[in-house]
Amino acid sequence: MTGKASAKRKPARPSKGLLSAPLLARFRSSFEMNEADRARFNAIAQCDLNELALSHELKAKDDGHFSHRVATKGITHQKAAGLCWLHASLNLLRPRVIRKLDLENFEFSTAYLQFWDLLEKGNRYLESIIKLREADPLDRSWKLLNLWIAGDGGWWAYAKALIQKYGLVPASVMPETKNNKDTRIMSKVLAELLRSKATEILREGDKGSKETALRKIKEGAMEDVFRFLSLNLGVPPTEFEWRYEKQKKAKGNGKQTVKQDRLTALKKYTPQSFFKQTVGLELSDYHCLFHTPDRPFGKHYVFDEQYCTVGNDEMNFVNLEIGEIKKICLKAILANEPIPFGVDMGIDQSTKHGLMEHKLFDYEALFGIKMDLTKAERKRLCAPRAGHMMAIIGVDLKKSVPQKWLIENSWGDGKGQKGLWTLFDTWFDEHVDHVIVHKKNIPAKTLKIFTEKPIRLPIWYWD
Repeated sequence: MTGKASAKRKPARPSKGLLSAPLLARFRSSFEMNEADRARFNAIAQCDLNELALSHELKAKDDGHFSHRVATKGITHQKAAGLCWLHASLNLLRPRVIRKLDLENFEFSTAYLQFWDLLEKGNRYLESIIKLREADPLDRSWKLLNLWIAGDGGWWAYAKALIQKYGLVPASVMPETKNNKDTRIMSKVLAELLRSKATEILREGDKGSKETALRKIKEGAMEDVFRFLSLNLGVPPTEFEWRYEKQKKAKGNGKQTVKQDRLTALKKYTPQSFFKQTVGLELSDYHCLFHTPDRPFGKHYVFDEQYCTVGNDEMNFVNLEIGEIKKICLKAILANEPIPFGVDMGIDQSTKHGLMEHKLFDYEALFGIKMDLTKAERKRLCAPRAGHMMAIIGVDLKKSVPQKWLIENSWGDGKGQKGLWTLFDTWFDEHVDHVIVHKKNIPAKTLKIFTEKPIRLPIWYWD
């Protein structure tokens, strides 16, 4: 500073909407802490808000019983990895393997699919760098591309594409590693590696080099990414040998039965043959149904640039009223089929009690305030959308009407109700965003919508 101001002062900002002194004084005078408020303050100042706000009346509604349950076993654990979408997708397939092979339990290797997921995401990122290399740095698509480089997150569409291309292996064939279970540091280093490779591509592009030269740089970069992932997660097998124990009940004397273990012979598989022989599903027969009231219902949509593998179709869905979605889900559960689905897990759910119910935490009563929001209003105001995927594996009916749904989470058996959650039907209305169901459970009129030209949604629609 020189002491003399030579530049003109900028005009003051308009005072309209200002939190003025008179207005603040009015706020103070309107709030006088009475005895009830003093009791509230004493409790709130020293206690967990959710413990205070938990509605024990709503909690008592859960009797732990369900009229229909999908036949499945075991609870998976994603630990400190953002792989809920992968676990939910695989939990659609696990029961088929358990039933088909007569197993006590079974898990697929998440490290195997995680390897290919991150490799494909890295390839997609660098391919997009080549495509958008002349974009304005302030362009929204460019910004999102460089924020979402190669993280853990994903959708059913990602899992489907990965399984169709790479197959599956049992957990014992490519077991967990430290960085499969806790991805935070690995993800940061991978993002930095990809940024450095993107910079090489951009430097060459700035020289006016042709796309073939840029793609050659990209291929070399992907060799480094393959090496990095191999050292973190292991090298994915091209073939393997596997055997298993069948669990059969031998005939007893009428008083008890004795389990007899039977070990099968070693058999050689490729990941693709293992998927075909043990699962044997056509994954393209599964469709995504959304309930997003900020878009017209009965329409076909596609997310722009929302894909996992280069050359694969972008993620698409049909938007339906929530009542239609619940009818389809009920049909699937009654047919003994799990349903991967996406939710906003941050509202009115208790991890401690394994409960999801609308207004489970009564903050309005606790604070003496009103917070009325519909699902459509939350969407309009960009409230968090589906950030977690799980699987529906049961329903409780009263006079053929769903009262609550049984949920299989992937947070281990130490949370919720031994890994399970009770989702009440009113919570379904408010916080379920999308479900994945087989086409046989979807009405013909809805399947027809999937054949219509989709409405494109921008890449940042789900941001």
